[in-house]
Amino acid sequence: MEIKLLGALTAHERCGSFAPSAAKPRQVLALLALHAGQVVPVPSLIEELWGEHPPRSAMTTLQTYVLHLRRGIDRALGRDEVLSAKEILETAHGGYQLNAQPGEVDVHDHEHLMIAGRAAVHAGDDESASRLMGRALQLWRGPALVDVVAGPLLEIEVLRLNEARLGVVECRVAAELRLGRHAEVLGELTVLAARYPLHERLYEQLMIALYRAGRVWQALETYQKLRTTLDRELGLEPSERLRRLHQSLLSGDERLYVPDDVRVHARPA
Repeated sequence: MEIKLLGALTAHERCGSFAPSAAKPRQVLALLALHAGQVVPVPSLIEELWGEHPPRSAMTTLQTYVLHLRRGIDRALGRDEVLSAKEILETAHGGYQLNAQPGEVDVHDHEHLMIAGRAAVHAGDDESASRLMGRALQLWRGPALVDVVAGPLLEIEVLRLNEARLGVVECRVAAELRLGRHAEVLGELTVLAARYPLHERLYEQLMIALYRAGRVWQALETYQKLRTTLDRELGLEPSERLRRLHQSLLSGDERLYVPDDVRVHARPA
């Protein structure tokens, strides 16, 4: 089985796809896949599908959606498969559980790589951190569940996943900067700063990369751009951390080439 949620929703078994085309069954599959290996309670599924005002037929309709999902799984399994659709999409006490093996749902792979990457950062192994975070980002094919109509529960999950993606980007870029690869991340940071015009951490990383590339005036210009945007949109000044970085740029502080939070780590033997 292979289920992908980091982008458009796809679901395949050995003989083909079992992703439904109708909106609400897609919601059910997405929520079950996000929590694969865990029981998703019936009230949670009903809330996702109909919010606070479900119809009287909600339970019966949900059971119909599950039946359709199982039929799709059965078709995708083929005749020679040992497991049945009821074993894969199991009725559990108070809810339903999608039983997936490690590596079958991209969200879970992403989370494992993210955790391993952060562990590598804490161990001072930035080469591994960069590689692991890069592998996590390669799993993304667009915004999470981009073609699924999200109810209240999936909306929260989508926000969480997209925020996690941005955190992985920040962590990988920080590792790259500690490894002295400012030239390699300059283009990426420029695009990200334009996409997230209020995100101070990305601007900080871009300023450092520009400074190290010998483009001091652009680093200073980047700070002024962020300052203007923050004032116009939120009525705020940049954080103290960013103001200190700005002063270091103005003074030509040589420590910016190896600042405390982006210092180069040698990979352990």
